[in-house]
Order: sequence, then C-alpha cells, then structure tokens
Amino acid sequence: MHPLLARTKARARRAAKPIAEAAVGTVTVALLRTTRYFDPTRTANAFGRISRLIGARLRENEIGRSNLAAAFPEKSPQEIEAILAGVWDNLGRVGAEFAHLDRIWDYDLEHPEKPSNVEFSARSKALFDRLRDDGKPALIFASHLGNWELPALAAVAHGLDAAILYRRPNSASADRIIEEIRQVKMGTLIPAGRDAPLRLAEALQKGQHVAMLVDQYLTGGVEVTFFGRKTRANPMLARLLRQIECPVHGVRIIRLPGHRFRAELSEEVAPVRNDKGEIDVQGTTQAITSVVEGWIREYPEQWLWLHRRWR
Repeated sequence: MHPLLARTKARARRAAKPIAEAAVGTVTVALLRTTRYFDPTRTANAFGRISRLIGARLRENEIGRSNLAAAFPEKSPQEIEAILAGVWDNLGRVGAEFAHLDRIWDYDLEHPEKPSNVEFSARSKALFDRLRDDGKPALIFASHLGNWELPALAAVAHGLDAAILYRRPNSASADRIIEEIRQVKMGTLIPAGRDAPLRLAEALQKGQHVAMLVDQYLTGGVEVTFFGRKTRANPMLARLLRQIECPVHGVRIIRLPGHRFRAELSEEVAPVRNDKGEIDVQGTTQAITSVVEGWIREYPEQWLWLHRRWR
C-alpha cells in the first residue's frame, strides 16, 4: 500500500473512533435506563439467551474457544462448547444485573433477618466480620467471575469501609450513568489512571479496605504462570502491600440457580518474601493468580474467557 494512502486510512480510523465510541455510549445509556424498568430476574434470563445467540457469532467467541482449549486440554470439544455457552450466558446476565445494581443487593443492616438473594458460609461471614471490625486496612482482590460487580455492594451493605479501583468506559455518556449507578452503594470509587496507586495507598493509610480486579493481562506487568502458561499480571496489589503491609484476601461471587448468589471470602493469602524479608512483588502476584486459577477451575463457565489472557 502507498504510504500516503496508509496514512489517510489511519487518520480516517482515528477520526471515526470517537464517533463510534459516542454511538456505543448512547446505546449503552439507553439500554441501561430502559432495563431498569423491567423485572431483574426475567431480564437476566432474556439477556443470557440473547448473549448466547449473539456471542456465538462474534470474534471473541473464537478467542474464548482457543483459551479454553489451551487451559483444559483434557476436555472434549463438546465440553469446551458447553463452557463457552455458559460464559456468554453469564456475561449477558451480568449486563442485565448491572442496570439494577442499586437494587439487587437486598441486605439491610437494620433488618438482618430479612431473606437475601446472596448467601454466605459461616466461615466467610467470620472472616468478613473480622476484617470489618479489626480497625486495620486490608487488600482485597477479585476476578471477572460470576457477577464481579457485587462484591463492592456486599462491602457497603455489611458495613465495610471500602475503596474500589475501577476502569472507566471510553464513552463519557456511558461513564456518567455507570458511575451514577455504581455510586449508590459501592463505597469510594477510584478510577484507574496515573494517580490511582497514590490514591489507593492513601486509602490504606486511612484504614480503608482497598479492592481491585486482578485477572486480566497487563502489558508491562510481572510474569506469572496461569493454567500452566506464562502471561503477565498487574502487580499493583503486591506493590501496595510493599508500602503498607496488611491482610490480603480474595472475594468471589458465585452464580447459583434461581437468580441467587454465594459470596465467598478466602482465607488470608500470605505474601511471598525475598531473602531480606521484603514483599516479593512477582511471587506475591503469582500467589494471588494461583488463587484465581483455583476459583476458575471450579466454575469455568462463569469466568470471562473472551479476552486475550495469554499473548
């Protein structure tokens, strides 16, 4: 291709990108606002079915299939396809549930006897109560498993002072409504960016509980092994731990039948240390990654396999 033509095409793509993002943002806003008028359970069921139908025709479906085949070489093609259908179903349900985030967590601190859509084991509740009441900061990691938006709701609903790291969408209009929904019961929201590590460290110094998703590929991240293959992961949690030592726990929300969920808090994850007794960033990031891998092996159909986790 002629260099001038190539530059012209590149400029056209750059010019079209904001328009496309604005269009996606407009559709997202309209969809979220409309979805809020419908029954959450029926909407989640419908979104799950639609997601399975549309997802099978998207490029991400092949990415998911390749990821699953590499992670589970022992599984048959039929098993892989069944898991992949579950992935799309879960993603559609998360989308529907997002519109009802300010309503979906029905726990009431003043009326704890009221039935909830979310169940806890006695051990998870004991760990949570200890974190909430010990007066210390803590680092909490999660993954794109089940409904990954709900742990932040759980924290606030049960009285945990939390600061949540999140990634803003590219569309400003979508960002506004998403932040509006999230702000209702999600504690302190800290957008990812250059100043995020500083703000998260300040939150820990104030005694808050800092939470973040840790399971996506990060260019420039530290090398870890995930399902037997080398990849890169975000070392931010381990680096924060180097600055302010505190307990580290994982949290996951498992999707159950009947539009119900189970919340689980892991035992404390011990950091890896070097010969000097300092926090080993790579080793600690690997320890966290290994916990996440164990979660995914239990419920592979509930994890977001649709991104390029290995490069």
